[in-house]
Amino acid sequence: MKRIVTIQDISCVGKCSLTVALPIISAMGVEAGIIPTAVLSTHTAFQNFTFHDLTDEIQKIADHWKSLNLSFDGIYTGYLGSFQQLDLMTSFFAGFGGKGKLIFVDPCMADNGKLYPGFTKDFALAMGKLCGKADIIAPNITEACLMVGQDYPGEDYDEAYIADLMQKLAALGSRKVILKGVGYKKGLCGVLSYDRESGKSTEYFHELLPVKFHGTGDIFASVAFAALILGKDIEEAVRLAADFTVLSIRKTLDHEDHNWYGVDFEAAFPELLKRLA
Repeated sequence: MKRIVTIQDISCVGKCSLTVALPIISAMGVEAGIIPTAVLSTHTAFQNFTFHDLTDEIQKIADHWKSLNLSFDGIYTGYLGSFQQLDLMTSFFAGFGGKGKLIFVDPCMADNGKLYPGFTKDFALAMGKLCGKADIIAPNITEACLMVGQDYPGEDYDEAYIADLMQKLAALGSRKVILKGVGYKKGLCGVLSYDRESGKSTEYFHELLPVKFHGTGDIFASVAFAALILGKDIEEAVRLAADFTVLSIRKTLDHEDHNWYGVDFEAAFPELLKRLA
């Protein structure tokens, strides 16, 4: 069985970050170790949530794992909350990465043209440097623009703009780029991928659903990463992840009294596992 580690925060209630990544990766047949970077009582869309930073534990965990000679087939980082955590990830990649290990960075720090609270443009540029040490990165358009130091275009962009943005992302250093939330086709939402070594680009579009839910980016990244670990190529990984995310939203909307704080991805597992089989 393949074994990975995912490094991101955990919200005790709220479907995002580790409470999404761990069940999805495990359900897909991959053993998942975790390093929580912080513990929150709920995710940040709730009011008056508690927060406990775990930065000081990250190196201790890594050192213990090294003493046990543990190794992983892949490393997946999500929300990282400080410059210090970015530095720790650089060290972790060096210690647990290497030949045959897949490093996947989802630079969770911004959306809809705005940085998340607590982040700065300097942090975004530093995140870009971390992405340069990864094999695959998966930003949305806001994060992509911030990492390459250009203004967010809003909805005013075309295919040529996105192609140029993909080239700039690849120039950061990762071997492959996945760009989420692309909307230059009316009524559709797309995911594009680019392989820097082969020069091959692909796109996959699906219906744009008129709703927004917390944690869908984490769902996409978790499925895509696990699919890649299982040997799927980037095109199939993107299709699986996008389709599962959309299906999860649809399953949620089937219930009039659905939760507001996340989607019912659990109800979509049978279809995902059927496709994997």
